[in-house]
Amino acid sequence: MITFKTLRYKNFLSTGDSFTQIDLNKASSTLIVGQNGAGKSTMLDALSFGLFGKAHRSINKNQMINSINGKACVVEVEFHALGSEYKIVRGIKPVKFEIYRDGTLLNQDSHNKEYQKVLEQNILKLNHKSFHQIVVLGSSSFVPFMQLPAQHRREVIEDLLDINVFSKMNAILKEKFSVLKEKVRANAADLENLEYKIKTQTKYVENLEKNQRDNRNEKLLEVAKLEESINNVRLGMGTVDRSYLDDLREQHNSITDKLTEIKKFDHQFGVKQKELNKEIIFYENNTTCPTCDQGIDEGLKQTKTDAAAKKWDDLEEGRHQAAAQIEKYSQKLTEVSDASIQLQQDIAEFDKKQVKIDEYQRQITTIHNYLARQDDDTTSIESEKSVLVGLNDDREGLRESKADLNEAVAYSTVITELLKDTGIKTKIIKEYIPVINALTNKYLQVLDFFVSFHLDDTFKESIKSRHRDEFSYDSFSEGEKQRIDLALLFTWRQVAKMKNSVATNLLILDETFDSSLDVEGVDNLTNILDTLGDDTNVFIISHKGELLEGKFEDKIEFVKRKNFSVIA
Repeated sequence: MITFKTLRYKNFLSTGDSFTQIDLNKASSTLIVGQNGAGKSTMLDALSFGLFGKAHRSINKNQMINSINGKACVVEVEFHALGSEYKIVRGIKPVKFEIYRDGTLLNQDSHNKEYQKVLEQNILKLNHKSFHQIVVLGSSSFVPFMQLPAQHRREVIEDLLDINVFSKMNAILKEKFSVLKEKVRANAADLENLEYKIKTQTKYVENLEKNQRDNRNEKLLEVAKLEESINNVRLGMGTVDRSYLDDLREQHNSITDKLTEIKKFDHQFGVKQKELNKEIIFYENNTTCPTCDQGIDEGLKQTKTDAAAKKWDDLEEGRHQAAAQIEKYSQKLTEVSDASIQLQQDIAEFDKKQVKIDEYQRQITTIHNYLARQDDDTTSIESEKSVLVGLNDDREGLRESKADLNEAVAYSTVITELLKDTGIKTKIIKEYIPVINALTNKYLQVLDFFVSFHLDDTFKESIKSRHRDEFSYDSFSEGEKQRIDLALLFTWRQVAKMKNSVATNLLILDETFDSSLDVEGVDNLTNILDTLGDDTNVFIISHKGELLEGKFEDKIEFVKRKNFSVIA
């Protein structure tokens, strides 16, 4: 179990040059209050940045630095895990990323991405997505489990059940299987080449025995025929530029990187268009601000709508340009791939012909040596027969290797099937799906939402009412969705405790009490929080502190002083 102890940060978002410190395991429940913009949710972004290098909300790194001080942004997180005390120090301007275990800095020789992998895979046993499914439920931009696509839902559950090791094994196996298949192809090529050599050598030995009975002219005629064969092969050989293959590979990688970058921008434009659509719809459908209950001026609505529409059109033009670029580079990628394939085929054909030429040259050399010896000399024949025996021995060795490789391929194929999503992982997940469904339904009932929730082994949900009408998650109101999200959050924490691989003391509810829950839902949620046990530390971020006053063990209030967020 991971026990988070302390979070410290300075020059992060609205905080100043003095550290803000929050003791994460001080109280079983802590209410965090403050006016809008006072820095309540900053602790959540700081914790996420400290652990994963990115904020909880959609904030880029440059925006995380306090705009007044502009430097020395530092976040420190201390926690206990795997029998050791850990401290993570992460900063911007200057960039810093350090992991301490029991006071000793862990080796930083690897790249930052690899260093982050050590933190997530070997220490936290959680990635950014899974952490926020188990620890956080809020009204910010992070996506709840039920709004994730099926593959991302699978990743979360695999992390919870600690079976993502099979995915890693599968990835390793794919690499080994690729090497194995290459060995099979090389073995087949070597065997084919050796068969050709044996056939040639056998014929050659027979010719030597016949040559003892033939005269010198016949041998010279045979040499002439071999030289003619070489010339015939050379006529169609041409030349190949092997170095150009590397150039084509570099072009392929460069074009692929460019395509990825353009598609990324296109996706970002699409996301921004969706946000603008929401803004337009809001102003078209609302005459009163839902937050302050004040009327929205028609002129302001028109101005906001026109501005959003203009931005939408600009983004659409950008997407058209991106589509043109994607088509352009896709065509280039096809051309480069075709050229690469053709060049590889030319090289293979060239090498095959060169093997033939080398074999003909060897035969010519052997014949000339033979002609230099006495016609009755049998030493050369015995020597060539010995070569043939060696070639046959080599062939047997290659055939044994082929059998071993085929057996290895068969084993790898079976193991690959076992490690696929439909293999061992599915069997394990099927064992836990009933537990997950039972826990979810239990928490839904506590939250006074009496439906039957069912998640199948493909992570698709079906939800039935008392009247047995079947719904999906999107069929419900925001308040009902909130209850489902809460039920799943507590379910994941319970499953994590059962597995004891990704369990943690920390639970943060960001404005959950301020959103779509009614009064009864708030009371039910409070009752659930009271049952979590002494090893859980709950933080409730809310701007409606007066309604929750006295319901929690501790309270932290954030205020703005001289434009900096501080704890009052």
